Amino acid sequence: MDKELEKKPAQQDQNAADEDREQALREQTDKKIAKLIAGELQVKLWQVEAAVLLIDEGNTIPFIARYRKEATGTLNDEQLRTLDERLTYLRNLEEKKGKVIEAIEAQGQLTAQLRAQIEEAQTQVAVEDLYRPYRPKRRTRASAAKEKGLQGLADWLLTPWADHPALEEAAKYVSEEKEVASAEEALQGARDIIAEMISDNADYRTWIRENTTRDGFIVSARKEAAAKKEASGKASASEGGNGGKAAAGKAEGTKAEASRVSGKKKNAAEDRSDVYEMYFSYEEQVSRIPGHRVLALNRGEKEGYLKVKIDAPREKILRRLQRQVICRHRGVLNPYTAPVLEEVCEDSYDRLIGPAIEREIRNALTEKAEDGAIAVFKQNLEQLLMQQPIAGRVVLGWDPAFRTGCKLAVVDATGKVLDTAVIYPTAPQNKVAEAEAVLQKLISRYNITLFSVGNGTASRESEQVITDFFRKTGKPLQYVIVNEAGASVYSASKLASEEFPQFDVGQRSAASIARRLQDPLAELVKIDPKAIGVGQYQHDMNQKKLDAALAGVVEKCVNAVGVDLNTASAPLLSHISGISASIARNIVAWREENGRFTLRTQLLKVKGLGPKAYEQCAGFLRIRDGKNPLDNTAVHPESYDAVRQLAGLLQVPMEASALRRVKAMVPDTKAAAAKLEIGEITLCDILSELEKPGRDPRQDMPAPILRSDVLSMEDLTPGMKLKGTVRNIVDFGAFVDIGVHQDGLVHISRMSSRFIRHPLEAVSVGDIVDVTVLDVDIRKKRISLSMVEK
Repeated sequence: MDKELEKKPAQQDQNAADEDREQALREQTDKKIAKLIAGELQVKLWQVEAAVLLIDEGNTIPFIARYRKEATGTLNDEQLRTLDERLTYLRNLEEKKGKVIEAIEAQGQLTAQLRAQIEEAQTQVAVEDLYRPYRPKRRTRASAAKEKGLQGLADWLLTPWADHPALEEAAKYVSEEKEVASAEEALQGARDIIAEMISDNADYRTWIRENTTRDGFIVSARKEAAAKKEASGKASASEGGNGGKAAAGKAEGTKAEASRVSGKKKNAAEDRSDVYEMYFSYEEQVSRIPGHRVLALNRGEKEGYLKVKIDAPREKILRRLQRQVICRHRGVLNPYTAPVLEEVCEDSYDRLIGPAIEREIRNALTEKAEDGAIAVFKQNLEQLLMQQPIAGRVVLGWDPAFRTGCKLAVVDATGKVLDTAVIYPTAPQNKVAEAEAVLQKLISRYNITLFSVGNGTASRESEQVITDFFRKTGKPLQYVIVNEAGASVYSASKLASEEFPQFDVGQRSAASIARRLQDPLAELVKIDPKAIGVGQYQHDMNQKKLDAALAGVVEKCVNAVGVDLNTASAPLLSHISGISASIARNIVAWREENGRFTLRTQLLKVKGLGPKAYEQCAGFLRIRDGKNPLDNTAVHPESYDAVRQLAGLLQVPMEASALRRVKAMVPDTKAAAAKLEIGEITLCDILSELEKPGRDPRQDMPAPILRSDVLSMEDLTPGMKLKGTVRNIVDFGAFVDIGVHQDGLVHISRMSSRFIRHPLEAVSVGDIVDVTVLDVDIRKKRISLSMVEK
């Protein structure tokens, strides 16, 4: 019994020592990671260490960026998100290294050199290369050969002093017991063992990967199956043309509509083929191919139109492998083994190394292309979400359509839907007079001055109806063409049915189109960012990575603007720092049950919203006309005492109008911060907020172009100068809305008189730009524009 009691303290001491060692190892690893990230971001080590500590404590990126500037040395949102991504990757990498070292050590094959190589590896691929020879394998040709006792023959082939033919040596390994029937079979087994050995060599694979990436070409050709499919598609479309016309005619009741539907069917296969025509016989150096072409090739291959491969410098690679594998005796190749080993090198590369390296390189190209496309998508989305709202106006939302009619929704300045209607001014009904009567009635009743028109089907025809109506009324009416991408997704969603249970999907869509003009951010957060239509190849990417990146952009924008706690919807609130979707719903429920919030501290009464969540979210939530004027600013509640102390020192009452003067009364912020015992950066932020409480940063963004007349593509001529709005940015240029329903393309070469590597260096989504028409192709619906003055 006494011995058992003695053992317990000893075991506890051992456990404590193990924990101390693990903690020291974690700290050492985190120090190494922080040093690496600091170098990548080109910031100080202490800044990274402080940010990592705050992230590990559960603080959100918006909160750290806004309210912990002293701690991090003013690292901004973008830097912190990059830091967080790299921190996660590098921690996973270190964990992977630990598992690999442990696995190799368990096999008794870990050397000091191998451990050092693994610990110094910078990527998951490098770790995998080093682990490959020791990874448990499924049964292979090489493992089967080893089981038959052919390792000795493989070792003999690799020696430089063989003095007789390989088949003669292989005959020694023929064994009925080991199922080796002939010398040829034995020799083949030895070849397989050596081929796998070559394939598992990390140095060889690294060299081949680097050289293929540098000197290889990515090659694409038209897939024969796609060509045959396209030909049969054209034939069947042609044969089914009359049937298609008849069915369409019955459904639509109009020959024009039937012809349109039939034409679409006939051209479907041809149109998809045209998309990939430039890649039917195409090659480009792996090291130079831009991301958008990588994604285009991937899509063409996935859809069955293209066959894509990497053309590696095979001869150069084989020469290198043969020099490394085939031993020479006094500079001379062994005539008995060299020919065999030359064949082995070819087999190892063609069967094992080449296909794997091709997959790795294509995966790397895709990942890099995705990262580039995601970066563009993020910037486009941010610019779209941060568009300047048009506040204080009653807006008529117009969802265009042909047969089913145009849906209208009147929305007041607060976003409340006042009225809805359906009109049929477009084909096939063409009830223009009736539509104008409805419009006149709505304008008179609700004092509407602005129309928000979706840019989808029948938008061009609706626009013409609207401008004709404007001329007849003589009133100062204006309209804006709004990108309605995602409106149909929202209108059919559960969220829309909960928000507008009494409306059909068309009416919900019209309401959403109106609200997009009044407050783009509040409306667009209800829609999956991928459906908003400002990216490229978004459906071909790693969806998890894309979703995370876009969610970060939405979070950044919502917190930068802040939201009104008493009017914000649950979807908008759910993007606020520290607030989950369930807590957002609880906030709305509390508001509905108890009335409007009058103090930020009332948030602590909301179910599920504890002190930590309150700390994270409070500064981003605004209460207008509340009991405390600071609640309508971005000043965090943790700084309220400092503001009261400052107001007392300056003998200023705690009223919004008086607090606006405080900034001018503090000439020495450093001395004032020391007296208040807060950071100078924090004090400067507080003073700026007090001067302009509740300021919306979107006021600095370009305002939408309000139109009162319409152009058509037929009105455009080369040399015409117009104003337009940048709608989308891709790697090769920007699409600009110039008011003719069809966006024009400004190619990257026509964006600036100086050299730019990417369109984002010149423009952002939502920018108002001056353009010159270069060319108009009405048949293909293509407009070429230039932003460069001649």
